[in-house]
Amino acid sequence: MVSAIGLIFNRMVGTGIFATTSTIYNLSGSVGLSLVLWVVGASIALAGMYVYMEFGSAITKNGGEKNYLEYVYKKPQFLVSAMYGSYIFFLGWASGNAIVFGQYILTAADVEVTRWNQRGIGCACLVFAFAIHSTSVKTGVYLQNILGLFKLVIVILIAITGLVGLGGHISGAPGTKNFHHAFTGGEVTGYGVVTALYNIIWSFVGYSNVNYALGEVRDPVRTLKIAGPTAVIALAIIYMLVNIAYYAVVPLDVLSTSGTIVAANFFDIAFGGKSKRAISVFVALSALGNVMSVIFSQGRIIQQLGRENILPFSRFFASQRPFDTPLVGLLQHLIVCIVTVLAPPPGDAYNFILNLISYPLNIVNLFVGIGLIYLNIQAKRGKLAWHPPIKATIPVSIYFTLASAYLVVAPYLAPSAGQSVYNSLPYYLHCVVAFGIFGFGAFYWLVWAVILPKFGGYYLYSHPKLDEADGFWRTEIIHVKNGEAPPDAVNDLHIQTEDELISGKKSNSSGSDAV
Repeated sequence: MVSAIGLIFNRMVGTGIFATTSTIYNLSGSVGLSLVLWVVGASIALAGMYVYMEFGSAITKNGGEKNYLEYVYKKPQFLVSAMYGSYIFFLGWASGNAIVFGQYILTAADVEVTRWNQRGIGCACLVFAFAIHSTSVKTGVYLQNILGLFKLVIVILIAITGLVGLGGHISGAPGTKNFHHAFTGGEVTGYGVVTALYNIIWSFVGYSNVNYALGEVRDPVRTLKIAGPTAVIALAIIYMLVNIAYYAVVPLDVLSTSGTIVAANFFDIAFGGKSKRAISVFVALSALGNVMSVIFSQGRIIQQLGRENILPFSRFFASQRPFDTPLVGLLQHLIVCIVTVLAPPPGDAYNFILNLISYPLNIVNLFVGIGLIYLNIQAKRGKLAWHPPIKATIPVSIYFTLASAYLVVAPYLAPSAGQSVYNSLPYYLHCVVAFGIFGFGAFYWLVWAVILPKFGGYYLYSHPKLDEADGFWRTEIIHVKNGEAPPDAVNDLHIQTEDELISGKKSNSSGSDAV
């Protein structure tokens, strides 16, 4: 249970809470609205967590939303699998935190941050995480857990310091002044609100992290009931206290121009210049911990897509050689992250990466939410059996779905003058790139699942197979010649029930170590 809470916490606390407050304040236009948006963002994350908990309690196997989308959207066959595969394959999830790692390391060294030294250090951070995880699983997990402690220490220290600042005991800090007339300030726009919410949701990404490893959890339903709400609610409270602390210690004119180093400026004011350099090291280590956590999980998802024969050259991506680690999957994610770090123009790298990750995630969440509403409506009509141990409830599912829909549509609203988060990129670029990634997945499906089988004289067949590497059942997609019957959908002579197939486990197999 503690490990499950830690799994969520370690993924959620990256650099968002240390790097986005300045942007959120500028986009929302006031202290009061920015704090309200943090509450809204936390409520969306909490609703999303319950949606994922309902799915997870019914489909207790590794894979998260991929399983849920495939369960609901079965036609056209394999389309969802191909589009999800493209989404996972082409997004550099760890790149945003690598950028912040570079910036905070340079701040700690009192070196001017430039385009290439920041990105160079960010790339070195990615290579380091890849090297550790690709050679030793135990060492990588141990190191990222140790780094996770830095995150907890930092956020608690900031929150306590903020309370001292509110009491007027920090020289140069505004104290309660920034909270007077809290809702006055800049213009409020739809673009500003939605983009601020993207920054906030970036800080909550990871609330469904346990769902990716449910097949390895000893009691998945109990774990979901306790670990998910505990981690999200506790973190929402901590995030609110940290933001109040920033406003209590950092003058608004400094905060508005802090960019991604607002935490460093906070400690500079609270404890002096030397502490700014010291805390910059700690925030950088926190960013490194998140990079390691993200690369650890994304490399395994790529490997799993290879094991299911969804990717081209599937055997290559499914390999565990030479160190008994998913080296190829990790290497693929490393390459995508490095390209993502180096490609954006100066000044736009972090915000573009943040939005490029958050926007397609909300598209996925939209369809997950719609799928759950559909399942519950059909179950009430008696058209299918859907009785998960945990229920999100229809109102919560609708709220999460509507919030996701808003976050998908609203970014197309043109920003007011000077409010775009990009210096030189079109404000809608991340939306276009996201749909391009999903569109590529649809094109790949057309070639892989329709055109090649038609001309190759075969059809694709999906069946469960026991994975000898981890002792769990997974779905495998194979070629079957036209006119031939598909092979048995079981491994050895074990006949599975529908519940066993959904759980993803062989009935007489205990699987790997429980979380």
